Amino acid sequence: MTNLELQKTANEVRKGIVRAVHSAKAGHPGGSLSAADLFTYLYFEEMNIDPEDPKKEDRDRFVLSKGHTAPGLYSVLAHRGYFPVEELLTLRHVGSRLQGHPCMQETPGVDMSSGSLGQGLSAAVGMALAAKMDGKEYRTYALLGDGEIQEGQIWEAAMFAGARKLDNLVVVVDNNGLQIDGKIEDVCSPYPIDKKFEAFNFHVINIDAHNFDEIRAAMKEARETKGQPTAIVMKSTKGKGVSFMENNAGWHGKAPSDEEFAVAMADLEKIDEELKKAGE
Repeated sequence: MTNLELQKTANEVRKGIVRAVHSAKAGHPGGSLSAADLFTYLYFEEMNIDPEDPKKEDRDRFVLSKGHTAPGLYSVLAHRGYFPVEELLTLRHVGSRLQGHPCMQETPGVDMSSGSLGQGLSAAVGMALAAKMDGKEYRTYALLGDGEIQEGQIWEAAMFAGARKLDNLVVVVDNNGLQIDGKIEDVCSPYPIDKKFEAFNFHVINIDAHNFDEIRAAMKEARETKGQPTAIVMKSTKGKGVSFMENNAGWHGKAPSDEEFAVAMADLEKIDEELKKAGE
């Protein structure tokens, strides 16, 4: 896909996030929106996957370690064809396959149940190690929150991945700078994030989370890196695309009202128009 096509798709993913959280009257829009470009690149460009065969043995794996941003994952899965886009409106409803955190038993395309922060990277490391032990070529990707990496289990998993030289593992940190209680540097600063991963024998790449050229180059560099796992630290904007949510910690975990929903969708429709003009 071209960058313009990826931008248009990511905007549709963002619309799906906002619609889902509004319908649920609960959820986590801020971090879902900040990672929407990354979700889009992984599922439409990077990963070896097949929506017609979600459990195929040689597929690449993805673990959403920051499981509360499930609306972002569900939206990209829907737009990629794993289930109908209309199903996004059932988010968090009784009997829905789309609950507040991902469930691998219920939701097509979800490789690992997650939600207890800090644990997803351990699962991803296990998947990467299994591929090595079985002589398989599939790769494993994990998305972490920058607040989540305050958890100690993250660093146990990172130590193991570096020690075992798991070069089939790509860890992405969504560095939007905000968590539920405010700025990550005020709550319990994990900075410098890149130097910490380097200390655990990771190859580290710093990028702009909303620049598809940089995302593409980083993924290529990760594939070409041998003997080390890769950590991509992406500087992002929490609530990206929705004017009143951007860089606002208050939108970490709440749903827009009907009036706010209308403003959010108008913001995203405006982006659509700008992208349409850019393609003319």
